[in-house]
Amino acid sequence: MTVAEKTPVNDNRNERILAYMLASAIGLSILAIIAVIAGTGFGVRNFGEGVWPFVIVLPTVGLPIGFILLVALIVMNAVKKSRAARDADE
Repeated sequence: MTVAEKTPVNDNRNERILAYMLASAIGLSILAIIAVIAGTGFGVRNFGEGVWPFVIVLPTVGLPIGFILLVALIVMNAVKKSRAARDADE
């Protein structure tokens, strides 16, 4: 029996969900930074009104969350590889 047959489908699904969460958190944060730069270029001077407070705070929250998700994804991948190596030795 191969390692792929022993691994439940949830492992791959969890990694995939974590990767999408990571990409969306970092992607939205980068888009928010670009929006602030573009807003400044287009002459927005008052970032305290409308949607701008949310856009300014989003990278402050999104980038650390993305970093935590990246670390979690790396740890999950390392655990999966170590289990696969241990199972291959048996």
